[in-house]
Amino acid sequence: MKFALILPLVLAACVGAARAEDGDDIRTAGQAEADSFNTRMYAGAPGSKAYACFVRRYDTEHLARHPKQKVAAMKLLVSAERDTEDKQLHNSFRLGFRYRHRSGDFDSSGSCSHVVFTKDGNEVRLGCGVDCEGGGIGVALSKDDKSAIVRLERVRVWQNNKPDDEAEQSLVAGADDGIFRLDRTGIGECASLVTDREELAALRHK
Repeated sequence: MKFALILPLVLAACVGAARAEDGDDIRTAGQAEADSFNTRMYAGAPGSKAYACFVRRYDTEHLARHPKQKVAAMKLLVSAERDTEDKQLHNSFRLGFRYRHRSGDFDSSGSCSHVVFTKDGNEVRLGCGVDCEGGGIGVALSKDDKSAIVRLERVRVWQNNKPDDEAEQSLVAGADDGIFRLDRTGIGECASLVTDREELAALRHK
């Protein structure tokens, strides 16, 4: 899993840009708390690899109530892989979405380096970032673990899987695009987000 194995030194250098929850009153989760969150995220204790898929397609009624929302549909694939050397679980994410008034498929991806709690204890989130200046997202779970709550301020995206600089853009939170609630579904729904053949085969066998 390419994004899961980024060196800790790189993660440390990028942490300022990666935290979608900057500005919140947060604390880093302890190991037991992080393990508990990962068990909830993957609907069971993750082994060497694990996946969780969340999807939302906004209907006409919802979009009518939120006229400033730019996103019409969104998919989130959260992945975990246990490193054979440090024995730690490394999380990563892939995000796919479609705009409301623009054509084409847009996507983003990166590493998730930390689990944090709001200091009032109301929410635990997985903090994820895109390279060093690509922004990021925070991923929480609903109380029943059936939905993911995605928070963002800015995240770098590419159109139709084009990783060149000309295709690079950002999804920036507006009045109705800062928080997304996505429903847990079968991982096959997120297969379109995976481009690596070996990883796609592993996902389909889950």
